[in-house]
Amino acid sequence: MTITQTAAPTLRIPAVNRPTAVIGSVVVAVAVNLVVWLLGEAAGGSFEAVDKGVTTQIGAGTVAASAAVPLFIGMTLAALISYLWAGVLRVAQIVGGVLAVATIGLTVAAALDTATTVTLSVMHLVLAPVLVVGLEAMRRGLPAN
Repeated sequence: MTITQTAAPTLRIPAVNRPTAVIGSVVVAVAVNLVVWLLGEAAGGSFEAVDKGVTTQIGAGTVAASAAVPLFIGMTLAALISYLWAGVLRVAQIVGGVLAVATIGLTVAAALDTATTVTLSVMHLVLAPVLVVGLEAMRRGLPAN
């Protein structure tokens, strides 16, 4: 009798340098969030936020900026600190992932239609794995000490 053991498929994360990890993550997050936004538009989302009587349209530029800016700032900060303390990348994976998910509360609290709320919430969820994988690729690309 033969016993075969199968290994679960693993996610292969490449080792990349700091700039590649940051810019690559930002590009992926923006691209995926724009696709999610287009799906939300197709689902009938208005993407209009009303605050104190002022209506703001959430367009492709807002989606791109909302994905790119916090991700770029957070990952760049982690990358710079990693020159002094490589462990910051693990901390940033946890903190960044939690913040991406926790800020969904701001979307849910806003006066938005259901399709828009769900779409914007999914956009927050997209940032968490992009950040975690990007920081892991950066961590693997650090020179061995």
